[in-house]
Amino acid sequence: MPLPLTELFPDEDYRFHLTLRKGNLTDFFRESDPEALAERRHWLDSDPACYAALTAAAEPLLAETESWAATWSPSLSLPPSAAPEQRLLSLGRAIAPDFMLLSREPDSTFRLQAAVVCFPSSWVPAEKIGLSLDEIHQIVPKLNASLGATISQFLTRLRPGTAYERANWGLAATPERNMHPALHRPRLGLPVDLSRIWLRIEDQILAALPVTGGILFGIRLRVIPLATILADPQLKPGSSVP
Repeated sequence: MPLPLTELFPDEDYRFHLTLRKGNLTDFFRESDPEALAERRHWLDSDPACYAALTAAAEPLLAETESWAATWSPSLSLPPSAAPEQRLLSLGRAIAPDFMLLSREPDSTFRLQAAVVCFPSSWVPAEKIGLSLDEIHQIVPKLNASLGATISQFLTRLRPGTAYERANWGLAATPERNMHPALHRPRLGLPVDLSRIWLRIEDQILAALPVTGGILFGIRLRVIPLATILADPQLKPGSSVP
């Protein structure tokens, strides 16, 4: 269930925080979104390398995720001989959320081994494959210093059978879902026109894979006009964002 906007924007100044609540993995991935699914299939058909990638070490994680996904999407059907790349694309075409698969290494490092991300927020999915979480998060100023240890501890303690949800947000100058840099979407700039700004909310879920010990990370995207947020009397505008 999406995080209410009143919880996403509490009446306090902005800060990095890892606010988590228990979620339902099946509901998160099974929920239908025909419009998003049709657009995902368009991007995966037009340029699969832009939106789907995996390492040689990803196959066990992919196989375990496929077993779960069979309960979410009855349309998912793959021949046993299909190559991992084709299986990843088929999985991406069958479910509405973006997803990433992370391996858990002996030193408790979590590394991105596979991803299907059709609606990236101005980053290139293929460039992140094979990187650790700390390396992926380096692009966000102060994030590792503020939350790196907390994120690592949470993922290390995450046990199979439970899933946790959180939300992340950003601003964009277009309502388009797909913000891949190769598409050269409009960027925010001065002067600011509040009627031309959209809020991008990523509703995220994390779950431990019981066999491999890896992590399944799912993302559903909401795009809302900023004017809608500013007009909501329950959302106080007093907080500041750096």
